[in-house]
Amino acid sequence: MTGQPVYAAVCAGAAAWLVLERRQGPRRAGLLFAGGGGAPVPGAWSWRRWAPVVRARREWLCLVPAVVLALLGESLLPLAGGACAVPLVGRRLRARERARARDRRADAVIALCGAVAGELRAGWQPGQALLWAARTTGALGEEEAAVLAAARFGGDVPEALRRAAREDGADGLAGLAACWQVAVDGGAGLAAGLDRLEAALREARDQRERLRAELAGAWATVGLLALLPAVGLAMGWALGADPLRVLFHTPAGLGCLAVGGVLETLGLWWAGRIVRAGEEP
Repeated sequence: MTGQPVYAAVCAGAAAWLVLERRQGPRRAGLLFAGGGGAPVPGAWSWRRWAPVVRARREWLCLVPAVVLALLGESLLPLAGGACAVPLVGRRLRARERARARDRRADAVIALCGAVAGELRAGWQPGQALLWAARTTGALGEEEAAVLAAARFGGDVPEALRRAAREDGADGLAGLAACWQVAVDGGAGLAAGLDRLEAALREARDQRERLRAELAGAWATVGLLALLPAVGLAMGWALGADPLRVLFHTPAGLGCLAVGGVLETLGLWWAGRIVRAGEEP
C-alpha cells in the first residue's frame, strides 16, 4: 500500500506523455509532408503558446515540489504548505515586477531629459522638443496625453508634469516641471537646467545600483538560509534514515516540523527585513 501514490504518479506521467505524443503526431506529419514549414496543426501542443501563461502564474510552480514531497512522504501536509506558499510567492513576484517597472520608468525619465535638452540645442521650441522626446522615450506613462496636449496647445505644462510624476519611478518629472517653470517665468536656459537634472538623476540611479550590488551577498545569505531545511533532509537520506516518515507520521516529527517551520519563517522574514532596510535611501 505504501507504493500506491508512487504508482499513481507514474501512471499519470505516462498518460500525459501519451497525450502529448498523440498531439505531436499530426504536427510532425505536417512538417514532413509540407516541406518542414507551414502553420502549426490546430490542437498541437506548443510551449510558446503556454509560456506567457506560465510566466504570469509562476507562483503556482510552488506546488510542484509540494506534490513530490507529498508522494515521497505519503502525506497531505506538503500540499497544504505549498498551497499556503502560493499567495506569498505571488506577492513577492509582483513586488519584484513593480520594482523592475519602476526602474525602467526612471531610466525613461533620464532619457527624456537628455532628449529634450538635445532637441533644444538643435533649435527646437520647448513644446516641440517635449512632444518628440515624450513619444520616443515613453516616460510620461498614463499622463502622456495630458502633457502632450498642454505642450501643444499652450496649457500648464509644469502642472501636467507634476501629475505624471506621481506614478512610480517618475519622480524625476517633478524636477523637469521645476526646470520648465523657471525657464518660463524667469527666462533661464531650459537646456542647461535639464543637463544638471539628468546628471543628478543618473548619479542617483548609479548609487542605487551600487547599493544593490553590495547587498547581493546579503540576499545570497537569505537564500542559503531558505535552503538549509532541504540540505538537512538530504543529509538524513544520505545517512540511511527516512526523515519524511518521521516528520509526517510521528508526533515528535510533527512537533519538530511545526516549530521548525515557524522559526524558519521568522528567520527569513527578519533577515529580509534587515536587507530591505539597507536598500532604503
